Amino acid sequence: MGKVKLLDCTLRDGGYYNSWDFDINLIQDYLKAMSETSIDYVELGLRGFSKDGFKGACAYTTDNFIDSLEISEDLKIGVMVNASDLVNHPEGVDFALSKLFAPASESPVTLVRVACHIHEFKKALPASNWLKEQGYIVGFNLMQIADRSIEEIKNLASLANDYSLDVLYFADSLGSLNPEKTSRIIQVIREVWQGPMGIHTHDNMGYALANSMRAVEEGVTWIDATVTGMGRGPGNAKTEYLAIELDPLRKKRCNIIPLMEVINSYFKPMQQSYGWGTNTYYYLAGKYGIHPTYIQEMLNDSRYDENDILSVIEHLKLEGGKKFNFNTLEAARNFFVGEPVGTWGPVDEISNREVIILGTGPGIIKHKEALEEYIRVAKPYVIALNTQEYVKADLIDIRAACHPVRLMADYNIHARLPQPLAIPISMLDDKIIEAFKEKKIKDFGIRCEENTFKFEEYYCTVPTALVIAYALSIATSGNASRILLAGFDGYSSDDRRNVEMNELLKLYRESEGARSIVAITPTRYQIEKASVYQLIGEYVK
Repeated sequence: MGKVKLLDCTLRDGGYYNSWDFDINLIQDYLKAMSETSIDYVELGLRGFSKDGFKGACAYTTDNFIDSLEISEDLKIGVMVNASDLVNHPEGVDFALSKLFAPASESPVTLVRVACHIHEFKKALPASNWLKEQGYIVGFNLMQIADRSIEEIKNLASLANDYSLDVLYFADSLGSLNPEKTSRIIQVIREVWQGPMGIHTHDNMGYALANSMRAVEEGVTWIDATVTGMGRGPGNAKTEYLAIELDPLRKKRCNIIPLMEVINSYFKPMQQSYGWGTNTYYYLAGKYGIHPTYIQEMLNDSRYDENDILSVIEHLKLEGGKKFNFNTLEAARNFFVGEPVGTWGPVDEISNREVIILGTGPGIIKHKEALEEYIRVAKPYVIALNTQEYVKADLIDIRAACHPVRLMADYNIHARLPQPLAIPISMLDDKIIEAFKEKKIKDFGIRCEENTFKFEEYYCTVPTALVIAYALSIATSGNASRILLAGFDGYSSDDRRNVEMNELLKLYRESEGARSIVAITPTRYQIEKASVYQLIGEYVK
């Protein structure tokens, strides 16, 4: 038990919230607290080749950056490399490593861990030999093995015997383990791997601490943790809890006061801002083996309320959600069945009419009366997105929806709303067809194809299954005279959703057959702007 090593990876795992851009004062105070708590290793961040947008120093964790910090001599420093950066490098694994690491004798880094998905493990293992030759302590982290068969786990673990690993980790990636399951996996690995083992636990179901302590009882000697559990979604085992629980076993001086000061000064405010930590949704995700990033994305997206999230969980429970795919939520390419078909041609209702598309932004509430007055005097064709009900029901011609997950989440609301619903019903699965069998449907087909808008009589091709793309296509296939947008306020300029919408609208405007688009309530999107009050004046003067 005296050999148990506590590794804190707060700045690496927590960096997913703030792009690894931690304040230097936080880092210095955190490092002092780690030393006082007698943490054995601090994994300061990632090291790799990522160039996708701005990321802070802990996304690269260069030797120069580490050397600029004040670090106690008793604190060993580690970094993590994603196996994908190594196995996908065009010049090979060894070349990739040579670009990332100097010999250990010339580096402040002591420990290098390689994070591997199952399919990467065999290809990445040779990296351990190169790193050992350079003098590093080497760990390999196997992710998402909780749902693998005994034979698969044995085969993976046995591969490690042929390489120079110092520790073989496994991660409870989906947070689906309990202490008994944790014990069984350890015993299976132990049948073929005799070297040191480590564990990285997630707290979806509130078992992170219990799983870590059970692992220690089973002889696992490397234990991961993060301050306040900071990490994607439900987070991890908490450093402050494990330091207390392991104190009698590690027989090291443990002064937790500086750590509590760091938590109160830095990490509590960050937790309130970013919202990591377990909840009912993460619990369900852990229970059903659903990747927690699905939950995190929905909690950070105002389009999903409580019922939406539960419906998505139910869908992923049945269809499988162990691997996160952003398209499952945002493009839904795999939901639509067969070639695009439809039976409703919007041109019969829209031709040469102005179309208003009603979004859900605050602007539609603030300017509700003016919008309703304009609809009464100008008599445009009105399309409401999904289930928003801010504008009076008798002023809305149809509702548009297309994302299958949202449709399942909203079907009870749609059932009581009076307007016909435009959806690609012929292309959806039997569960959705059954759910909407009593609803008046306008069947307008859809196909998702990257960077493409096409407008056919009974269907459209769109780059994403976001409902705005579908509604724009309905208006365009319907030969609208122009399209007015209301309630499309947008987000801050650096918000991903704002960037994506601007790209979508630009792609639409550049597509053959596109109509002019004008926002008539306040918007941050890069489109033509006018005022609903001005438009009313043109009718009533």
